[in-house]
Amino acid sequence: MKKIIILGTGGNSVDILDTLNDLNSSRKGPIYQCIGFLDDDPQRWGIDLGGATILGPLKSAIKYKDCFFINGIGSPLNFWKKSIIIKQTGMPEDRFETIIHPTASVSKMAILGKGTVVFQNVVVTSNVKIGNHVVILPNSVVSHDDIIGDYTCIAGGVCISGRVSVGNSCYLGTNSSIIGDAIIGDCCMVGMGSVVLKSVPENSTVIGNPARFLRKTIEP
Repeated sequence: MKKIIILGTGGNSVDILDTLNDLNSSRKGPIYQCIGFLDDDPQRWGIDLGGATILGPLKSAIKYKDCFFINGIGSPLNFWKKSIIIKQTGMPEDRFETIIHPTASVSKMAILGKGTVVFQNVVVTSNVKIGNHVVILPNSVVSHDDIIGDYTCIAGGVCISGRVSVGNSCYLGTNSSIIGDAIIGDCCMVGMGSVVLKSVPENSTVIGNPARFLRKTIEP
């Protein structure tokens, strides 16, 4: 079995553990063993979480030389910091595992990067290119020829039409929709339920139907 350590202890991290368990149940024999979680909050060290222990801080990843890692850290409050958080482990990209839930439908013509997680009932269609450390939450659709940048989070129920380009370190909120051929710049946030009908410049937060500019995502 491949040994896995999950970064973070929030909801997405626990869902990753659940996905590992579902992958094991879907095979003739288990393929993953979750060794535990890493979290920088010392008050959580030693706690059991879903049958796996919180082992210590992110920087302790280097001690686990025979393990692979999956990142679950990233929320609407800190999604643009995901690359910085992952670098704290000091782990190279080839030590991060890509997992796809058994109920997801991912085209054989799609390309998924290192450390990417695809949750329940997600659909990824032909010629999609997904970067490293992308998280796609349940019931989202990523349509043909889309390009999704590194460190981006696609929340639940998102629908991305064809030939869309989403930049690095973005967050697409629950049930948002993106029109075909749109370009979403780096570090953008699309609010929950928003309908994006045109391209969005980098470092922009947009909300509403149709989506309109609210503020810069990251202020100087």
